[in-house]
Amino acid sequence: MIYFFIFILFVYISTISLLIYGFDKVEIITTKYNQPKTNFSIIVPFRNEEKDFLNLLNSISKLNYPKNLFEILVINDDSDDNSVAVFSKWQLENHEISSRLLQNIRISNSPKKDAIQTAIFEIKKDWIITTDADCVVNKNWLSAYDNYIQNNNIEMICSLVSISNKKGFLNYFQFIDLLSLQGTTIGSFGIKKPFMCNGANFAYTKKLFLELNGFDGNEKIASGDDVFLLQKAIKYYPEKVKYLKNQDSIVYTKSQESWSNLFNQRVRWASKTSSYNGFFGKFLAVIVLITNLVLLFAFCLFIFTNLRFTFCLLLFILKLTIDIVLLKKTNNFIGIQKFIFPIFSSLFYPFFCVSVAFYSFFGGFEWKKRSFKK
Repeated sequence: MIYFFIFILFVYISTISLLIYGFDKVEIITTKYNQPKTNFSIIVPFRNEEKDFLNLLNSISKLNYPKNLFEILVINDDSDDNSVAVFSKWQLENHEISSRLLQNIRISNSPKKDAIQTAIFEIKKDWIITTDADCVVNKNWLSAYDNYIQNNNIEMICSLVSISNKKGFLNYFQFIDLLSLQGTTIGSFGIKKPFMCNGANFAYTKKLFLELNGFDGNEKIASGDDVFLLQKAIKYYPEKVKYLKNQDSIVYTKSQESWSNLFNQRVRWASKTSSYNGFFGKFLAVIVLITNLVLLFAFCLFIFTNLRFTFCLLLFILKLTIDIVLLKKTNNFIGIQKFIFPIFSSLFYPFFCVSVAFYSFFGGFEWKKRSFKK
């Protein structure tokens, strides 16, 4: 049993080390302010976001980018709060920005995919860029994308999402968790095995979307408007897909306000893992789950058998050490929050990770006052 634990940890450390190598392989881009040329359609699906919607809209109104080169389409997914009124008021005050409100047309099990599909034939620009209604964008967000597009022959770009700096363990836990996901994403691009991205900061051409037949093939999966489209593009046009590692392109999202919301969000994300295309994404998900199970099982053996505490501690320290290297690199790139060694969150994470994984296998989840069944 001990040798199995050691073997799993060795595989885990080797895999994370490969991602750390890949993270460094992705070049950091600095925005050079050339004459803007790229046309963007910003797509924002929303449902009951009256508390945060204005923050996003105001950040868009402050974009350092010619207003004739971008538009915003917001898609109302059956909101029953004042989200529409928030947008309408902002629209009147920012009439110089081309903006439109659409109503979501439901055709699948995924409201967000339907919202993007609803907007796709309404857009007037060449490039689509998606974000979420609870996010805030950098004033140079579009400039960073434009600069990268002008200097590369590409049709799809993934970029980084971080959590706003707030106090409290719940927020810090989410910050660390999202750091690990973003570091993994960047690292996978660096080793040429990309398998995930974040739809809160995701861009692609309308031409590519139509050539890939959009979300055809995964309509029954409630989430994955980003991941499955990325995996399609990687399959057919790998040379057209890149990661933009630029501080100006970072989008900041709001952390979940309760453990229940966070759990449901992570179950929603985990539910699409079994449908990943390609070996590496599935392998990584399995090895992360097994490693966290090993830590929990070793702890149980320490309590109920004669397994030495020093062995359990060694497993934890070795895992924590390699995790911290990737987390620290990602945090240093983002540069918004002082990095505190995540000992407490790392002690809690195996319980959280395993619970989310097993619940996603057998149960559904609730999101935006809707229930989604497995």
